Amino acid sequence: MDFKDKKVLVIGTGLSGVGAVQLLCAKGAEVTVLEQNEKADADAIRAKLAEAASGKDMDRVRICIGGLPADAFAAGKPDLVVPSPAVPLDSPLVASMLAADVPVISEIELGSMIEAGTVIAITGTNGKTTTTTLVGEIMKAVSGEGGQFSRTFVVGNIGRSYAAAALETTADSVTVGEISSFQLEAAPGFHPAVSAILNITPDHLNRHYTMQNYASIKEHISKNQTEADTCVLNYDDPWLRPFGQYLCPAHVVWFSSTTKLREGFYLDGEDICRADPQGGVRKLMNVQEMQLVGVCNAENVMAAMAITEAAGVPMETILSVVRDFPPVPHRIEFAGEKRGVKYYNDSKATNPDAAIQGIRAMSGPTILIGGGYDKKNSYDDWIEAFDGKVKKLVLIGQTREDIAACARAHGFTEILFCETFEECLQTCTELAEPGDAVLLSPACASWGMFPNYEVRGDVFKEYVRNLPE
Repeated sequence: MDFKDKKVLVIGTGLSGVGAVQLLCAKGAEVTVLEQNEKADADAIRAKLAEAASGKDMDRVRICIGGLPADAFAAGKPDLVVPSPAVPLDSPLVASMLAADVPVISEIELGSMIEAGTVIAITGTNGKTTTTTLVGEIMKAVSGEGGQFSRTFVVGNIGRSYAAAALETTADSVTVGEISSFQLEAAPGFHPAVSAILNITPDHLNRHYTMQNYASIKEHISKNQTEADTCVLNYDDPWLRPFGQYLCPAHVVWFSSTTKLREGFYLDGEDICRADPQGGVRKLMNVQEMQLVGVCNAENVMAAMAITEAAGVPMETILSVVRDFPPVPHRIEFAGEKRGVKYYNDSKATNPDAAIQGIRAMSGPTILIGGGYDKKNSYDDWIEAFDGKVKKLVLIGQTREDIAACARAHGFTEILFCETFEECLQTCTELAEPGDAVLLSPACASWGMFPNYEVRGDVFKEYVRNLPE
């Protein structure tokens, strides 16, 4: 699409919205930005836009707060709408645009329209950030002067707008994207050379309504791929195995933590192995060589190996980066040990399946912090995964009553309620004995108490740092 002089509505002024504005202004579009938070400050938003774009071309941007005025568009409607990921497609404004036949695309789709290089895209319910960060580090190891790629961009749901980065891409660059279901909903032309779906477990059902719909949206990451492209899939996932066997249009590479595959990457005890199409098997590394812990991270590593091998990276380079790769913040992150108690920050566990992995990574008695924003998830599997490790469950937030009821239904009654996060942390410290672990792994989003899981995790780590030795 030629964006010059096109009238574009961008909804939201977060990372994606600002990046979208930056790209559209650079391409000559007439941009209207809608921030639906009535308390937002237009001058602050304009300053943020100017800072992101180094002050260029921001005077043409119209900023609306709360809602759109009747005269927002001379023709009554824009040429294009780019909603932020947090804005559902069935929200009244977006639904009205779709009904009026206005194209609605995500910021990911917008960026892909001007992407000049190779694209690697990673989605899944859990493990996206660790896998994307690791893939980014591996690709950086073969980028730069004399490398396979001139430059590596790591974008998406991981801290940098894809649209903004797309402006800098070249024919010999590579873009690694962490892509959420919210971003895939409106990305009809998105076409990565290498894609990956790490797993599909219940999440965001307040937005996607059914598991079938949620799984279908995740699978959209490969819908424009061909046999010349690669899609990396989890063989153990009940949604992904039939998809990979019968429906995926790309060449499929499998990984598994439970099955010795005839072809693909698998975990054999503590060894990560690669089975090739000719029947050979190569032991690549022992998980003890990694800084990452837990089966979930072994799966993330195998996925990263499959992705980067498909992108042409030599296996020896891949293994070297994996050995040195540290845990990402907020994902089973060791926050410190005070008075014989170990504290772990797993704030990124914003759904029950992710929180199960946090519990599995614990080796001793655990005091578990749970609860937060209600995404209409089920907690049964999470409670069952306590498996005698959880001594106390300390609950906060909107979901605490539902989680407590579920826990009691499964026979777990060591439950405490706290009104604030600070009270929760103090309670855990009082309960913990030497040899215990305190694990922040909430199984819920942070909204309502914190702006995001990063802030929640940072508050936890700061509390631990300030505990007396």
